[in-house]
Amino acid sequence: MEDHKLHKYNLTFSVITVSTTRTKENDESGKVIIQLIQDAKYKVTHYEIVKDDIVQIRRAFFYSCNKSDVIIFNGGTGISKLDQTPEAIIPYLKILPGFGEIFRFLSYQKIGTSAIMSRATAGIYNDKIIFLLPGSPNACKLAVEKIILNEANHIYYEINKEKI
Repeated sequence: MEDHKLHKYNLTFSVITVSTTRTKENDESGKVIIQLIQDAKYKVTHYEIVKDDIVQIRRAFFYSCNKSDVIIFNGGTGISKLDQTPEAIIPYLKILPGFGEIFRFLSYQKIGTSAIMSRATAGIYNDKIIFLLPGSPNACKLAVEKIILNEANHIYYEINKEKI
């Protein structure tokens, strides 16, 4: 294993669900993400649900940047007219194209060619790690377990190594 993969930081996470119908009681995707983060011994410092609205999504984004090292959005990454999470956030990101590529590849193995409709994305903003995930609990579980928890420390190291 490469040395930088050995780094372990006390990363903090924000989880933002983008939906016009979910509440904290029925937000299965948010619950899955939070549980996986906590099971990995990280802290969730902020959780909220916002409507599929660019202004609300951006407000949650900038607020979370002051609360956490890693921000995970779930929902609003599909292709319907209501799905606006990428439009709200991508203009601010230094994109990590490999995340979306790997996520869609792993999704393809589970759901087939429907994976092409996902606009899941990741990037960096002001030394924060940002992930935009689909709203399905299975997609969130896949992304968090197979990619995010495996790479968050490494990404954090790379974007902060001059300060660490």
